[in-house]
Amino acid sequence: MKTGIVLANLGTPDSYKTGDVRRYLRQFLMDGRVIDIPWFPRFLLVNGIIAPFRAPKSAAVYKKVWLPEGSPLKVYGLSLAEKVQKMLGSDYMVRLGMRYQNPSMESVMEEFRKAGIQNIQIIPLFPQYASATSGSVVEEAGRIFSKWQCIPEFRITGPFYTESFFLQPIADRLKNAWESGSYDQVLFSYHGLPERQIRKGDAAGCCLKENCCGSIRKDNFLCYRAQCFETSRRLAQLAGLSSEHFTTAFQSRLGRDPWIKPYTEDQIKAWPAKGIKKVLALSPSFVADCLETTEEIGDEYHEVFMDAGGEKWDLLPCLNDEDGWAEGLAGWIREFTA
Repeated sequence: MKTGIVLANLGTPDSYKTGDVRRYLRQFLMDGRVIDIPWFPRFLLVNGIIAPFRAPKSAAVYKKVWLPEGSPLKVYGLSLAEKVQKMLGSDYMVRLGMRYQNPSMESVMEEFRKAGIQNIQIIPLFPQYASATSGSVVEEAGRIFSKWQCIPEFRITGPFYTESFFLQPIADRLKNAWESGSYDQVLFSYHGLPERQIRKGDAAGCCLKENCCGSIRKDNFLCYRAQCFETSRRLAQLAGLSSEHFTTAFQSRLGRDPWIKPYTEDQIKAWPAKGIKKVLALSPSFVADCLETTEEIGDEYHEVFMDAGGEKWDLLPCLNDEDGWAEGLAGWIREFTA
């Protein structure tokens, strides 16, 4: 009997047209795990301010990163699913399922239901756990299955930031780039989160304190910030980087509330004055290139750094649909479905 595999990612607009971007923003930002405030003020904020005014600007940015085949997140996701399908063979049915927009998780689950698949494995393609990403995928899976009369056996995998199939391909490319590029510093830039979201998940009361993310322990193992710092340490070790040659920071902050620190933009503005003028940047919180990597890190931060006196800014691409990444992912799937 076949096993259904859902490679779940965040989502993307169907096109870079303003209407499609607005539709995506409304669905994405109305998720209570993304903007974690009560429903009514969230509704007013998203539909009265963010979606109407941000959509045209976001559409223009999406147009800049759009590939001939479509959104890079979707293009690479579909290609990855196809490669993993070929590697796993006919005992599996592998599909890309987006939390928001298309192809939706619900449409993929329905395809599995009609095919009579009784064992479904959901893999959130987020290396580190966050309520707004992996948590939202778990909640959506529960919502979908709650409407089914017959609920199949299913499993949702956890974060994979410690797994070699994820770390090694990045570390190999990082090492090659570092050794050939004459850089002063490697920047690991992760998507940020409001500090309040970290505190909400902090049952032990240990997060956001001095040295709280210096290691992974039983009291912080699901802390997104701690997982990001651990990812950086592991990648640096595999790539042969000393501690003074890499920095972990957080990007994409919005609004006035404090987000997890240090902020990427503040770090890179200060670097040239300290003699750090050649930087290699990457974002190990994403497995596929998207707006936050290609545009924000690749273009916006490049401009900020150069304006501050920097000399060289290079972006290391995400894993995307790289063969080694697909092969490692397929091997990991075989292990936990054996």
